[in-house]
Parts: sequence; structure tokens; C-alpha cells
Amino acid sequence: MAAVTLSEVARAAGVSPATASRVLNGSSRTPGADIADRVRAAADALGYIANAQAQALARSSSGLLGLIVHDIADPYFSSIARGVQSAARELGKTLLLICTEGTPAEERLAVEAFTSRRTDAIVLAGSRSARPEDADDNAALLRESERYLANGGRLVLVGHDLIDNRPGRGALRAAGPGGEAGPWDAAGPGGATGPGDATGPATSQEQHGEATIATAAGASPHLVVDIPNESLAFDLARALSRQGHTRFAVVAGPEGLMTSDLRLAGFQRGLAEGGLGPAEVTRAGFNREGGFKAGLSLESAVRGAAAEGSALCIFAVNDRMAMGVVAALRQQGLEAPADYSVAGFDDINTLEDFFPGLTTVRLPLEDIGRTAAEAALTTGGHGPTAGSVILRESTGRKPA
Repeated sequence: MAAVTLSEVARAAGVSPATASRVLNGSSRTPGADIADRVRAAADALGYIANAQAQALARSSSGLLGLIVHDIADPYFSSIARGVQSAARELGKTLLLICTEGTPAEERLAVEAFTSRRTDAIVLAGSRSARPEDADDNAALLRESERYLANGGRLVLVGHDLIDNRPGRGALRAAGPGGEAGPWDAAGPGGATGPGDATGPATSQEQHGEATIATAAGASPHLVVDIPNESLAFDLARALSRQGHTRFAVVAGPEGLMTSDLRLAGFQRGLAEGGLGPAEVTRAGFNREGGFKAGLSLESAVRGAAAEGSALCIFAVNDRMAMGVVAALRQQGLEAPADYSVAGFDDINTLEDFFPGLTTVRLPLEDIGRTAAEAALTTGGHGPTAGSVILRESTGRKPA
């Protein structure tokens, strides 16, 4: 059965197709109430379904919000997506989702797809990659995003701004080989107000880091929800040193992945502030599998530290990596906190069923997603949300 056309509705209502279009597609130029009622009655009687693209053109709004994440199966991104979805529903928008595996090439294609569908706004969540091999794709992503913005779209990034390496544009850089913070951290370390101390019982929380919305530098009117990765990792290092830990290793993601590099930089700075030497760094994939491989490579270090009476404390730069580390070392007969200590970052919801309870940094991921969606879809003010250090059984020792 062929779909009912707008012309058929117009003929049944005794009006022109242009008049029927203005009524059914939501144009601001609407005819009188009696004519509008007649057109809607004809559409209902015939079973007419409005064309979404035509409605978008008439209203200058598609009612669509695009969300781009690395991997929706990752609890970090699924929690952010839940917050975005909640806000979109309350604001009467329909959410579209694209997963990209975190590559700027796929992110560019996602922005292009949402541009062609005339989405009102886009939320782009996840770490930027400043690896040299991603330079061309980063430039293409920037160009596509600017094209979207130039056509009236709104763009909000969660975590980091777009990388702009054009001359005179304040190029964004990743941390250097030693994990030092780069000049893209313009708002100060991690974008937060400063370091803090972790004290109190094993369930104590620190409220020093804050996720804030900032207008990105330059002419592009997009927004960035800044997550204070560096300052919160600093807080975690200080908390662990106050527990009495003195020997550390870090399991980090690939060099050039900004989220990982910021967390590494903050953790090393926190150790230095406590008078401790830098942690040994093992690079691996930014996921559970990467953590598992890194855990296997750390077995000898864990056994050596334990034999010397100074248990190794491992900081994995996200919770999934920490879970992989624990699984790998358990396979080798080593348990936390009896043989070593381990901490993660993010406080993903799957930790509720993880043993031992994992020391981590809690990010209010759903709130961050909600904040990003509201910033994309409204013009109202949005306050910061706090991150916090959570001390649990996996680091064993009580705060000193």
C-alpha cells in the first residue's frame, strides 16, 4: 500500500499543498484555526505520516540530539549516555547514537552523518587523541565540526576540546613522554580549583575536582564539559600516600590519549608532592584487555615488592583496566590487597559486584551526560559537578 501524500491530504481538505505543509510540518506561518483543523482532520482520516525532514525545514528544528561515544558497551559511556537520554527526553528531543571506537576518523563520519540529518545539537564524549598518526583525521574532524556549527548546529564536547593545530590557533597538545601536562590544559591542572588531601575512613570522599562547562577558545561557539582528570588523579595519589603506600606502578593507555595522559600526569605530580619518586609506567590498551596484559607483565614486580616487604600499589587509569589487572594477577595466584594494592578511576557501575571493593575516583557520569545535553539544547546556566576519591578494600591500609 502506497504512503498517503501531502497532495492527497490537501485535496481532501480543499486547500493548497503549501497550506497543508504549513499546518502539518509546524511552520510559524500557519493559516486560520478552521483551516488548520480541516487539514489535520483530513490527515488523520487518510493516515498521513508527516515527513521528518520537511518538518525540520519548516520549524528550523529537527527535534534530534546526536550523541557520539567510543563504545556504548563501556560502562563509562553507557552512564554518560543515560544522562544524555534523560535530559533529551525531558526536553522533548529524540536521541540518536553513533559508536566510533574512539578514532577521530570515525568521529568525523559521525558528525557528518548528524549534520546531514539536521540534528539540533551534538554531544561528543570521550578522550581526544594527539598521536601523530591521528593528525590528519583530527584536522578533518575539526573542519566537519566547524561546518556543522556554521550551519546553526550546537556542539558540546565531554572531556576535551577539539584538537586545532592550525598556526596561531593555540594548538592543543597531549602530555609529553614523562606524563607532564601540556598547554591544552589552559584552565589550570585538570581544569579544577586545585589539589586537595584525602583523609577519613575507607569510604571517605574528596570534593576538590569539578567538571565545568567552558566556551572553547577561538571563534567556534561550541562548549566543553571539562572533566578534571589531572587534579583528581593528583588527589588519588595523595590519598594513597597518606594510607602509607610508598611503591607505585601506573598502568596507562597509549601515549597521546589525552584522558590517560592527564591522569598519569596528575598521579605522578601527587606522588612528587608527597616526597615520593615517580611510578613505573606500563602502557597498554585503554580497556580491560589492556589491563589484563599489563597485569601479567607486572607479576614479577608484584612478587619482588612483596618479598621485600613493600607491597606494590598499582594505579590503572580507568576502572576497566584495573579490573583486568586484578584478573591477570589472580590468575597467577596473587590477590589484592594481600599481595598488592590496586586503584582505578571513574567508579563505573559494574564495580558494585567487583571483589575486592576497588579504590577509585568517582565521576558523576550520568550528571555529566545530563549537563552536556542541557548545555547543547538550552541556553540556561549549568553548575559544576564534583568528582571524589573513594577509598575501598583494594588498597587495604587505613588512612594515616
